[in-house]
Amino acid sequence: MTQLLLPAVPYDATAQRPSWDDLPSALRSALEARLGAPVVGASVSGCGFTPGFAALLTTVDGTQHFVKAAHLSIEVAQWYAQEAKVTAALPPGIPTAALRWSGELADHVVLCFDAVAGARTPSLPWSLPELNECLDALTAAARALAEPVPQILALQLDPFSNVLDHALSQWRSGQAGPDPQRDALIALEARFDELTRESTTFVHGDLRLDNLLIDSAGTAWICDWNFLGHGPPWFDLLTVLISAEAGGLDVDTLFAEHPLAVNLPPDALDAGLAAILGYYRYSGARPEIDTSPAVRGHQRYYADLTGRWLARRQGWA
Repeated sequence: MTQLLLPAVPYDATAQRPSWDDLPSALRSALEARLGAPVVGASVSGCGFTPGFAALLTTVDGTQHFVKAAHLSIEVAQWYAQEAKVTAALPPGIPTAALRWSGELADHVVLCFDAVAGARTPSLPWSLPELNECLDALTAAARALAEPVPQILALQLDPFSNVLDHALSQWRSGQAGPDPQRDALIALEARFDELTRESTTFVHGDLRLDNLLIDSAGTAWICDWNFLGHGPPWFDLLTVLISAEAGGLDVDTLFAEHPLAVNLPPDALDAGLAAILGYYRYSGARPEIDTSPAVRGHQRYYADLTGRWLARRQGWA
């Protein structure tokens, strides 16, 4: 297990978002009309890596609404529109905030969700009880998605081969950069491709610490479903556990004993770690983004965590 390794920027302070007052007056007026009452309070979310508006709004009648908005001219608007489609199609049994409504207001894509009481991003290093809550939420989501409902099938979501070809092939393409273990990493990445290419189940696809919430009762919720697609259920498990490596928890055992990892080949975990490491090595070396100043640091941090976990398992460290 690794020693404590924390990110340079806490995950509840990674976003660079507009405030309520920064929004165009036409959008604020349209939102208040749609919400049915004037907004008297706005708590902007500090987590995430997009410049879209995301805030808990309180109206004068005391009702709370979690609202996301992005101008139609930026890519985030497409992500928010996809998130609305996916969230509306999710089957019962998934611990996620309900989508109240979505649409276009004043040239913005807008989503309004139920407010999660006391919602906060899990803290690093993870406490084992909070991590187990999140892993239980993941299990519930996987079970609910195991038999996809017609609404999900109608979305015609991407096959996992798209993810493999565009994101999880960086060692074989040479984009992940140099590494003393490059030959072994190429072989492991190819093995992950072999194990997962034909996956027909559905996964969140972007399940990180900042896409999980803990409410005031200590219950875990999963958010930000815009990357739902086909994939192996244990992929989401692996991407969650990468951040648990930061605090020295026994991530090997947590993975091996989780229901989603039952009956996996012995080399599946290492294959997955190698593929994810290649993605983060490549992404973390790309140019910085002005509207998301913390994202490259996050990717380099996750590369460090993933690389340490894999090196320890392989005996490279």
